[in-house]
Amino acid sequence: MERVDPPELARPSGFAHAVVATGRTVFLAGQTGMDAAGNIVPGGLVAQFERALENLLIALRAAGGGPEHLAQLTIYIVDMDGYREHAREIGTVWRRLVGARYPAMAGIGVARLWDAEALVELQGTAVLPLED
Repeated sequence: MERVDPPELARPSGFAHAVVATGRTVFLAGQTGMDAAGNIVPGGLVAQFERALENLLIALRAAGGGPEHLAQLTIYIVDMDGYREHAREIGTVWRRLVGARYPAMAGIGVARLWDAEALVELQGTAVLPLED
């Protein structure tokens, strides 16, 4: 995967402007901070973001990939101001679970998610290397 950040655009922080990838595409369904029993984890936005990201990575690993294969991620956010307030903590979670490389990303404010208790949902696309 090649991350492309043109000098004509503002320096990205926590995302890549574009990602060029060749391989097998994995479409990852939206994941919230839901535990294996189907309950939204307690602890607020950062805890939910961490669990949602863990869930997304579990699905990706089950499909044969890893964090390094994430090409695109959309984050649906119920409380945008709260998300921005916790951006540093969320970044720490990201770096611990995924690393320092970022996919092309968008954060979208929404009124609510399918699970009324959910504060954040992550949906992504990964590109795995072609099999020989």
